[in-house]
Amino acid sequence: MHTRPDAGPLTPEPLPVRGLRHRFPGARGPWARLDGAAGSQALDRVIQAISDYLSSGTNANTEGYFEASVSTDALVARTRGLLGALLGADPAGFVFGANMTSLAAAFARSLARQLGDGAEIVCTRLDHDANVAPWLAIARETGARVVFADFDPVSGRLPTANVTALLNSRTRLVAFTGASNALGTIPDVAAITAAAHRAGALALVDAVHLVPHHPVDIDALGCDVVFTSAHKWYGPHAGILWARPHLLAELYPYQVRPASDEVPHRWQTGTLPLESIAGIAAAAEFLLESGVRRLKEREESLFAPLLEGLTRMPHITVHGPRELTDRTPTVSFSVAGRHPDSVARQLAARQIAVWSGSFYAHEAMAALGLDTSGGAVRAGISCYTEPGDVDRLLSAVSELR
Repeated sequence: MHTRPDAGPLTPEPLPVRGLRHRFPGARGPWARLDGAAGSQALDRVIQAISDYLSSGTNANTEGYFEASVSTDALVARTRGLLGALLGADPAGFVFGANMTSLAAAFARSLARQLGDGAEIVCTRLDHDANVAPWLAIARETGARVVFADFDPVSGRLPTANVTALLNSRTRLVAFTGASNALGTIPDVAAITAAAHRAGALALVDAVHLVPHHPVDIDALGCDVVFTSAHKWYGPHAGILWARPHLLAELYPYQVRPASDEVPHRWQTGTLPLESIAGIAAAAEFLLESGVRRLKEREESLFAPLLEGLTRMPHITVHGPRELTDRTPTVSFSVAGRHPDSVARQLAARQIAVWSGSFYAHEAMAALGLDTSGGAVRAGISCYTEPGDVDRLLSAVSELR
């Protein structure tokens, strides 16, 4: 896939040799926090930014004529600018919301009005259900048809050809993941996007699991719609939608009558999560300063021994890619003879935080044959992970025989 060189208005800072854990108050305790794929710990600067906004006296609703409101408008505009620099996208295309799932549902409802008779939507079995269920719901309501691109259950890879084979003159949308939150797989986003465009369809990417671990350049990738969630990259719980501004102008969102009809404001359904936007700005600054590419390299240096160690254990089955290329530092695995929930509980007893279950990757778990056996166990590397965390997990899992 295409990625972008780290760029932006901020000068990258050297990464400390001792790691970044000291910047994350929630990760300073005795726990090995390998649960970041579902939500990362918040950066110290993010926590401070949220507190400062709420306590500064410059907090107020937007679009007023007094100082605090003008200051808040400037904060929102600045945050959109930081996101544009971080993700290589037009700042005018960013919409803030409660979470990716809510934003995806709202966007799907609006797009449904333009699908037309006989429309087809291509989804993949690698996706989080937030990028599947809304399209299934729209299909039920409009008569559109959803077709699924299969991934290879052995390698965990999604061949581009599996997507392009489904495209035809009726295809209106290709909704696919930028990185699997369950398996870590990164498909060829640029190639799938280009194929969608050749078919006359929109390309919509769930980049929630991609943005924390890989540099992303939306302009280079060519996508039309992208979703991300700040709480996956050390910010507050908030979702972010980016779409081409002309698309935001052409579609009709559900909104109250007095709301602004300007882009992107027409897509904001009410009062913005303003303190969260302050936190989003701080998290984006951190990624720009640190350099996502350099954070990626550090994460991979920790993930390599984790993946290799799990793969070598005879009682462990690793699901998804066994190599480091085109994947995030997230791994799902099964322990022979043990239910995933039991494994997670036993690791928790040793103060190791992992996840168990389907991770909302409903189609992927079914394709792997894990949907009837409790799913899998998932562990992931974040920028605050230390080598000792990996060692503790491998040691504990090796004893689960």
